[in-house]
Amino acid sequence: MGLRINDIAPDFTAESTEGSISFHDWAGDSYVIVFSHPRDFTPVCTTEFGAVAQLAPEFEKRGTKVIGVSVDSVADHAKWKRDIEAVAGVPANFAIIDDSELTVAKAYDMLPADYYLPTEGRTPAHSATVRTVFIIGPDKKVRLTMTYPMSVGRNFAEILRALDAVQETDGVPLATPANWVPGEDVIVALSLDDAAAEAKYGKLDKKLPYLRFAKDPNHG
Repeated sequence: MGLRINDIAPDFTAESTEGSISFHDWAGDSYVIVFSHPRDFTPVCTTEFGAVAQLAPEFEKRGTKVIGVSVDSVADHAKWKRDIEAVAGVPANFAIIDDSELTVAKAYDMLPADYYLPTEGRTPAHSATVRTVFIIGPDKKVRLTMTYPMSVGRNFAEILRALDAVQETDGVPLATPANWVPGEDVIVALSLDDAAAEAKYGKLDKKLPYLRFAKDPNHG
């Protein structure tokens, strides 16, 4: 069974480009985005790490830490960071975990069955499913996951939008509609009747009895 929404994100201790990390301690009270990669020095992943580097101020504004996982050594990660920074034009100031033993990939169920993994001569194809994004809440629970194939670069603008939606709706009776971005109307949960919903969120825009919109309470 894979890691599911609301599961506690597995804790682990690993070496990284910023030293030894005990994941839950490192995460603290922050939201965390974990994004994994099947190999260093691969073309799509280099552009993705560059995108994360460029978005560092946006993640910081949202009280969110980002951490990369790649199935190579810290020494390789340090060399790869130079390529990432050359592509991105900004420093890659986030930790990248050494997952050469596949400890994190297995704990987070990002791998195919073990018998597909050779002990020697492993290529990116063998760890292709290590192309996953996890958004983890301050309570260490998984809020959202996305998994991509090797050939499709991740859209980090969408990941940022999804983070906004997770934070908008976390612990409150709200949801976000398709394609929502901050400032747009939100959906009020059916756990509130009309009177309670209007008392809490103001006048409702009732499209259907079960589809009621309210103004974004965080961007009034």
